[in-house]
Amino acid sequence: MEDEKIKVVIVSGLSGAGKTVALRALEDTGYFCIDNLPVTLIEPFLSAIKTEKNIEKVGIGVDIREKAFLSDAYQILSFLKGQYRIEILFLEAEKDVMLRRYKETRRPHPMLSTLGGRGEMNIEDAIDKERALLAVIRDAADKIIDTSNYTPHQLRYLITSTYGNVEESQGINISIISFGYKFGVPQNIDLLFDVRFLPNPYFIPELKPLKGTDAVVYDFVVKNDETREFFKHISGLMDFLIPHYIREGRAYLVIGIGCTGGRHRSPAIVEEISKHIKEKHGIKPNVIHRDME
Repeated sequence: MEDEKIKVVIVSGLSGAGKTVALRALEDTGYFCIDNLPVTLIEPFLSAIKTEKNIEKVGIGVDIREKAFLSDAYQILSFLKGQYRIEILFLEAEKDVMLRRYKETRRPHPMLSTLGGRGEMNIEDAIDKERALLAVIRDAADKIIDTSNYTPHQLRYLITSTYGNVEESQGINISIISFGYKFGVPQNIDLLFDVRFLPNPYFIPELKPLKGTDAVVYDFVVKNDETREFFKHISGLMDFLIPHYIREGRAYLVIGIGCTGGRHRSPAIVEEISKHIKEKHGIKPNVIHRDME
């Protein structure tokens, strides 16, 4: 029978994709966390702590590069899902992003000292090998996050808001991300809106150096006729969708608002949509301005 007391988040993914950041974020939201636990030891660990009165949320970092743990991983995780309230979170990133991160940190890829060895593969081979080995965990995952477009701070914010406030937001956690199309579309977006049709403050000299959250830029964006008409439609869509998502039992909703550079129009629109959702539905969205510097 599924254990109703302990909520378990198993965090796995590619080395360098943010597993440590995610676990620390879970710890900050009240999870009891343990890292690098082989999947074969998860069930004994949970059995040992489930009688502890003060432990109700557990975060487990899984690192299964050892061949001995790979063959039975999917079966073990499937079994655990039948016994506990478990969500498997898998973190990944695009290959060029992983290469850049390792180049910036100058850290050796863990695979170079485990299955492959420094003399047998380079870092690109190590990334490919690890991705293949971890495919069994990825296939079992409930949530997959591509962290390519997230800074560590943004990833931490996403994890803490996702796993820390679900009960407070009527069972659904809403994140709204502003971004610039020229820097790429964020991953894991459920609803995507392009606001590049709106008048652009970038071409107004006194507004160009400011941000979409500055009052004068915010007013310029949200008070023109095109924005008012757009907001009439998008707020109506939110008012229709959010109650249906809640009724359907959806836990997470990620909305992306994009303009050219992600500095002026999209941040202003995100702030306006966030305000509407909070006032209309009593839900405070998690706001991320990805490209607003």
